[in-house]
Amino acid sequence: MTVDQRSARFIYGVAILICFLPFVSPAIALAFGLVLSLIGVKVDLAEYTSFILKASIVLLGFGMNLTQVISASKTGFIDTAITVSFVMICGLLLGKLLKVDSKIALLISSGTAICGGSAIAAIAPVINAKSYQISFSLVIVFILNAIGLVLFPILGHAFGLSQETFGYWAAIAIHDTSSVVGAGATYGEKALEIATTVKLIRALWIIPLALIIAIAQKPMTQGKVKIPWFIGLFVAAIIIAYLLPDLENVFTKIHWLGKRGMVIALFMIGSSISISAAKKAGGKSFVLGILLWLIIGTVSFFSLTYQP
Repeated sequence: MTVDQRSARFIYGVAILICFLPFVSPAIALAFGLVLSLIGVKVDLAEYTSFILKASIVLLGFGMNLTQVISASKTGFIDTAITVSFVMICGLLLGKLLKVDSKIALLISSGTAICGGSAIAAIAPVINAKSYQISFSLVIVFILNAIGLVLFPILGHAFGLSQETFGYWAAIAIHDTSSVVGAGATYGEKALEIATTVKLIRALWIIPLALIIAIAQKPMTQGKVKIPWFIGLFVAAIIIAYLLPDLENVFTKIHWLGKRGMVIALFMIGSSISISAAKKAGGKSFVLGILLWLIIGTVSFFSLTYQP
């Protein structure tokens, strides 16, 4: 199928407008972008994608409650630090063992360790990831995330997990916050409360992880540390929303715009993929994502249920 640039731009314009509709999730947007690319409808939007990703992360900060963030941080900081570090180390080691592209391995590990697509979107600009690297990391995480949303409540009931135990397990082993909330709500009110709180703690690790990765890249940037300034703006947004409570309605709208911006960015990323890029990523990327998910799911399950 061959489409001229004028027609392609019109299709992309309509697609971006559709991304503002509430039923269009990040996964749907990514999939639609992939479909357009694979059938030959292409518009080069690479120069805008990175900016929209960064801007969306910052805007999302206006929807976070600083008091809840601090409270959540005190609750399980050490446990979260251990599990995030464990997943990152396992992911990077498995990536080397399987000979997976290093940036894809880092993105998949970040998405599994913290909060799925949001973590991948935040880390991608820091490491200058290419569109195909971001796309395949997101596809893998979204697929496993969808499976987890359905599978975890079934397994929880099968093993007779308490609502508290299930809440912790879901927050640790399911990728995206939305699916953690969905699985927790399916299991029960207490499970939902715990799962949401623990996942909030994990989501905060986007900030230190991005900074650590930026510093770790120092040898590859001629001695200069590439600081991800948009992460600082993300923190500033959280603080501003806390200091100006009277503007809550405005900040809610800004947060919504950030969520829709993320959907648009993922559509753009999906639309930039190609068959050659798919071959470049390879099936080993999927193997890495599945293995890492099974490891964190199994280890967290036994650590939560084992009573010495």
